[in-house]
Amino acid sequence: MKRIVIADDSATARMMIRRCLEIVGFGEAEFVEAENGREALTHVKQSPAFLLVSDLNMPIMDGEALLKWVKASPKLVDLPVLIITSAGNPAKAEQLLNMGAFAVVNKPVNPALLNDVLAPLLDKED
Repeated sequence: MKRIVIADDSATARMMIRRCLEIVGFGEAEFVEAENGREALTHVKQSPAFLLVSDLNMPIMDGEALLKWVKASPKLVDLPVLIITSAGNPAKAEQLLNMGAFAVVNKPVNPALLNDVLAPLLDKED
């Protein structure tokens, strides 16, 4: 079973992201939720994940710091990290992509957007 970790300090945002992921084809996945990057990092270290979805702005450890940790870890380097942000800053998005983010999308997320962005992962699943 695919394991997807969703990190966002908003429970409502986590619920919306999960619902969108279920709609685009990850309905059978095991979802693990984290309120910040540190919690998410603990989850992905404990058990392999198929995808990590992280908000950019969170307390304790933000999405950028989480991305740095994941990409610096030989064990986690291949984990796709989808960053979600309300900032809408193209320069920041480019920086995150250069750091190894799988994709950077703006809030609010919706199924059509996630379907387009995650299509390569959905194809990989078959």
